[in-house]
Amino acid sequence: MRYISTRGGMAPQTFTQILLGGLCPDGGLAMPEHYPQVSPAELAAWRGLPYADLAYEVLRKFCDDIPAADLKALCAKTYTKAAFRTDAITPLKTLEPGLHLLGLSEGPTLAFKDMAMQLLGNLFEYVLARSGERINILGATSGDTGSSAEYAMRGKRGVNVFMLSPYGKMSPFQVAQMFSLQDKNIFNIAVRGVFDDCQDIVKAVSSDAEFKARQRIGAVNSINWARVAAQVVYYFRGYFAATRSNGERVAFSVPSGNFGNICAGHIARMMGLPIAKLVLATNENDVLVEFFRTGAYRGRPSSDVVQTSSPSMDISKASNFERFVYDLLGRDADMVKQLWSRVDMGGEFNLAGTPYFSSIADYGFVSGSSTHADRLATIRSVYENYGVMIDTHTADGLKVGLDHREPGMALICLETALPVKFAEAIREALGRNPDYPSGCENLESLPQRFELMDADAEAVKAYIARHSGV
Repeated sequence: MRYISTRGGMAPQTFTQILLGGLCPDGGLAMPEHYPQVSPAELAAWRGLPYADLAYEVLRKFCDDIPAADLKALCAKTYTKAAFRTDAITPLKTLEPGLHLLGLSEGPTLAFKDMAMQLLGNLFEYVLARSGERINILGATSGDTGSSAEYAMRGKRGVNVFMLSPYGKMSPFQVAQMFSLQDKNIFNIAVRGVFDDCQDIVKAVSSDAEFKARQRIGAVNSINWARVAAQVVYYFRGYFAATRSNGERVAFSVPSGNFGNICAGHIARMMGLPIAKLVLATNENDVLVEFFRTGAYRGRPSSDVVQTSSPSMDISKASNFERFVYDLLGRDADMVKQLWSRVDMGGEFNLAGTPYFSSIADYGFVSGSSTHADRLATIRSVYENYGVMIDTHTADGLKVGLDHREPGMALICLETALPVKFAEAIREALGRNPDYPSGCENLESLPQRFELMDADAEAVKAYIARHSGV
């Protein structure tokens, strides 16, 4: 399997060659030259596999330059009860016949990002140990990516993590998860601004080829291909858990800001998983819904980002969306390059009236948005009717998923985090505190360690140079 850029300017590379990087040299995103196909026989054989074995079967189709025995050992090391608190790894909760929640938040930071990030930490350590190199991970987070990355990389040999987050824009629990870490290879940078300011800094630093090479800058944000590939696994797992036979078609409802989570569902569908519908759910920051409704993709300035009670989706530029558009345009890299040259300059593009826009239905996508009032009502309804407590992002997904639910077709809503991460909204919705998982009770009272900085890429580069050890 070889990987190319969505913008056509990168020679084909192997999985391990692109593993440590973020953006391709031409500014595009890495994509496999083709999607591997899953045969009916393979689908049947995979149905009863434990999660680690299923992960190996899916991932070996994408990373064939890692010896099979090593990849299998890495999956077995990653997906354990010790790390995810349950043998199922991704337990399925059936709210009522045909309506399910896929539990993706059992990992160490109580968010779905752990599903990929825990594997990424082990993959990074494995590859760096073989090469004897070091790497400085640079990332931006709107809430959950940061803690998942830091918990996955803490103490790993050859890895430093520099994580940018918007100061004062995350929940107290999310902040405490990150800033309370005292590991010497973890560096938290709180940026005066919003998530998009953090993401712009990461892109600016990554675009400085000389600095990136000298400081060995790598990425763990959702633009990292290995993360997307790892997320493909739980779509297969969710499908098997919610169905009895491989002839059934299902719908997945996915809360999505950066388009990474639902992009993995798109890839699973392209591989042959019987997904009839991919329901994209956003909050009030609905740049993606606008595209699927009108054909216009219009990244918004950071000043227009609405701060909501589902903050991990408070995003105006969807980093992974380029991957889907690349497929939608028939993998025309020149056209993708043209469109994103406008986006990168703060502009927009519009596919309305083109054959490309009219073919979106062929990919199974529908979309919708949710408001703060919707979130509270959904949290309250699920708790009262099913005795299940959900977080605000999952509530967005469930609300929009139910709007598009079809009789006779299983609807699987992806859980994104445990409610404890958004206690204020839970108290508002239910009049009670969320349950604290064991070991998290005093997290917010621990000492915190971070650097407060302006939204300045040059200042961040100087900070990395001082602390990187390269």
